Amino acid sequence: MPHIPVPTSGVFPIAPTPFLPDESLDLTGQDRIVDFLVDAGVDGICILANYAEQFSLSDTERDTLQDRIMQRAAGRVPIIVTTSHFSARIAAERSKAAQDAGASMVMLMPPYHGATLRAAESVVEAFFHTVADAIDIPIMIQDAPMSGTVMSAEFLAKLATTIPHITSVKIESPQAAAKLHRLVELAGDAVTGPFDGEESITLVPDLEAGATGTMPSAMIPDVLGQVVRRWLDGDREGATSLWESWLPMIHFENRQCGLQATKILMEEGGIIESAAVRAPLVPLPPITRAGLLAHAKRRDPFILRWAAEHR
Repeated sequence: MPHIPVPTSGVFPIAPTPFLPDESLDLTGQDRIVDFLVDAGVDGICILANYAEQFSLSDTERDTLQDRIMQRAAGRVPIIVTTSHFSARIAAERSKAAQDAGASMVMLMPPYHGATLRAAESVVEAFFHTVADAIDIPIMIQDAPMSGTVMSAEFLAKLATTIPHITSVKIESPQAAAKLHRLVELAGDAVTGPFDGEESITLVPDLEAGATGTMPSAMIPDVLGQVVRRWLDGDREGATSLWESWLPMIHFENRQCGLQATKILMEEGGIIESAAVRAPLVPLPPITRAGLLAHAKRRDPFILRWAAEHR
């Protein structure tokens, strides 16, 4: 399958992994999620990430989902596959498999396991070299609190300037804007895709700092794509106003719901059959779900309208 270049700007949401009430994969729902995201005008789709519950999937399920999503996307948008793993060898194998399946880019966190098992900077650098040596497609580094591994802007810039495959960095650690600004300053053209994440809750400050794209959830990708495009086109006031008008809902997602927000709205809108998560995750409390739906229905987002428009 040909590899579609990943744009250096735009919105690249994480496609959730839908489960049926018995916790089995909902592959029909997965197809509909891909179609919804394409219709939302995204610039690319990230799969098998933390917000896709990659930590609840078997290796066989990863392969099934990867192939299914590639086939459904059918070249309409580039696909970024998350291939994080503690083992450098397995991360490299996953990345090569993603490339062979048609991925345009892979995204990885630094190696970690549990609360205390971390790698020193020299080992993290060797880890990314191992992955880069196994593939020909670009790499995005995910700098996320979940890994517990602190990577300074200076270290990220060193990786980007010494490992040509590393072209993008997604910053979702605390003080993201300051870190993005420093990274862009140090890495220059080596980082063609400085992205923010964490549901775009700090998107405008991050754009001010030099971000060119965002990798949020799949809750309001159409809106966040407009914010990025308006900003990069020079309409900073319009971009800021649009982002601020949706910020209460983004905040509710980020602070109250986590990865379940997108699934709940997709279920409510008829994109997927069930918002189920796999144990030990549990459904959100009814009051939280009701609060999310109240926020959404006041704004009538595309995620609630898409299925009715595509029956």
